[in-house]
Amino acid sequence: MAATRRPIALTAAVATAAALGATVFVLPALAADSTAAAGTRAAAPKLELKDGTLEWGVKESFRKYLASSFSGGKITVEDGAVQAPDNGVFTFSGGKGTYDTATHGTDTAFGGGVNFYAHGGALDITLSDVKLATSGTGGAITVDVTTPQGTRDDVKFASLDLSAVRPGQGEGGAMVFKDIPATLTKDGSEAFNGQYKEGDALDPATLSVKAVTPPTTDPTEEPGTEPTGTPSTEPTGNPSTGPGTKPTTTASPSPSVTATDKPAATPGEIVDGTLDWGVKKSFRSYVTGPIAQGKVETTAGATASGDGYRFPDATGRFDAAKQTLNAEFHGKVRFLGHEEDGAYTLDLSLTGMEIQVNGTKGTLIADVSTKDRKTKKVSTYTGLALADLKPAKGQLAARNGVVNLSAVPATLTADGTKAFGGMYRAGEQLDALTVAVALDKDAELPGAAGGSGEAGGSTATGGGSVGGGSVGGSAGGSIGGSVGGAGSLAATGSDLPAGVLFAASGVIVAAGAGAVAVARRRRSA
Repeated sequence: MAATRRPIALTAAVATAAALGATVFVLPALAADSTAAAGTRAAAPKLELKDGTLEWGVKESFRKYLASSFSGGKITVEDGAVQAPDNGVFTFSGGKGTYDTATHGTDTAFGGGVNFYAHGGALDITLSDVKLATSGTGGAITVDVTTPQGTRDDVKFASLDLSAVRPGQGEGGAMVFKDIPATLTKDGSEAFNGQYKEGDALDPATLSVKAVTPPTTDPTEEPGTEPTGTPSTEPTGNPSTGPGTKPTTTASPSPSVTATDKPAATPGEIVDGTLDWGVKKSFRSYVTGPIAQGKVETTAGATASGDGYRFPDATGRFDAAKQTLNAEFHGKVRFLGHEEDGAYTLDLSLTGMEIQVNGTKGTLIADVSTKDRKTKKVSTYTGLALADLKPAKGQLAARNGVVNLSAVPATLTADGTKAFGGMYRAGEQLDALTVAVALDKDAELPGAAGGSGEAGGSTATGGGSVGGGSVGGSAGGSIGGSVGGAGSLAATGSDLPAGVLFAASGVIVAAGAGAVAVARRRRSA
C-alpha cells in the first residue's frame, strides 16, 4: 500500500537514490521543496525515459461537435495514435525522453497524431509531434499544428498544473500521473483564432513513463516509514466540462411552494397558462452566432421572452390529490441556420409543447421537425419525449388558483437527441423551464420571464460574419493566418470554439430544402 507522502522527504529520497546510482525518479509536483539536497542533485545525471504514453482528449465538447450531424465531421488518428471507443480520448505512445535528477524536470516526446475535419474542409487541423515537459510544479504540452495553410512547429498548446497531482504505480514499474489539469495557453488560443480563451480548461492529461532501468523501490512510498494510506489518483475535476467557459447551468429549483389555500379535492381543469423555456442557451447562441448565421422565429402565439420563449394558452388538468399535472401549450419556435441559396441546412421546429408531471418526475413532450445536415432529409416526430423534468417536492400545489413550477431542471432524453441530430447526448442539461397554469378564470398568472433578452424579440438573427476574412490570411497570425475573422462564437454542446476553424463561407454548408411544418395535434390527458 502506498504511503501518504511529504514532498521534502521524497526529494531527499530521490537525491539519495541518485547519489547511490539508483534510477528512482519523481516528477516536480512531488519535489517542490528541494533545497536540503541541492548540492547532491547538482551533479546528478539525467535518466533516460522510455515506453511513455500520454492519454489526452484535447477537448471533449469539441470531439462531440465533430461527431454531430451539424458539422459533418470526423476524427482520424495517425501514425500509431489510437482513440478510445465512443469518441473517447487519444493515446499517444512510444514516448521517449529524459528526467533531470537535478531539477526534477521531464521532457518526453510521443508518436502519433490526430486530424480534426469538418464542414467540407473548412475545418482541417492536425496535431502531431506531441511533447510533454514539466518544470517545478508546472508543465506544458506542445504540438505541431498543421492546416491547409501550413504548419506551425512546437506550439505551446496547453499549460499543466502538477501541484496537486500524486503518482501511482503502473505496469512494469511505470510511474503514472493521472488527470493532470490542463488549460489553454496564449499560443493555443491564437491557434483557435481566440475562440477559446487563454486559461480555458482543456481535457486533463494522464502521463505514464518508465526509467530505462526499472526502479528498485516503490517511488510512491516514503522510505523508512510504514504505509499509512493511499494516494489520491482520482480526477480533481470533471473532464467533460467545456474548455474554460463555464458549462451551461440551469437555475436551482425554487423552494417548495406552500399553498395558502387548500387545493381542490377533485381534479381541476386548466383554463390558461404559460410555458417559458429557452431550449438550450448554447444552442441558441450557436444558431444566431457567426457560424450558423441564423435566426429564431416564433409563431402561432409563441413569443421571445427573456432568455427563451413563451408558449401560451395552456389547457389540461391538475389533480392535487394525485399530484399530477398535464398541460398543453400553443406556439411554435423554429431555429434556422447555415443558409445557402435561400435554404437553411439547419432547420429545427418545436411545437405542440406539453408537460406531464407526476410528483417529482415529469416529461416535456413536443412535435418536432428537424433536417439532417448531410442528407437534407426532414424528419418529423409527433409527441416526442424531449426532456426529463425534476420538479421540487411540494411544487405541485395551487396558490390563489395558480400552480407555478419555477426553474424546473430539464435533461435531454434518448429520444430527444433525434431533434438535434446527435449534437447532444442523452442526459445533457437543457435550460430550466417555468410553468404557470390557472385553475380559475379570474386567477392572475405571473408576468413574462425576466432575463437578458438574448433572443432579441420574436425573431433573433445572428451577428458577425464568418466569411469576413481571407482563407489564406496573414501568415504571421494564428494557424493558417486569419481565416474568416469571425467574432467570438458561442458554444454548442458545452462550449465549442469555432471562428477560424469553421470559416470560409460557402464551404461550411450545402444547399437544402425548407422545413416541413408539422400540424399540431391535441393530446388527451
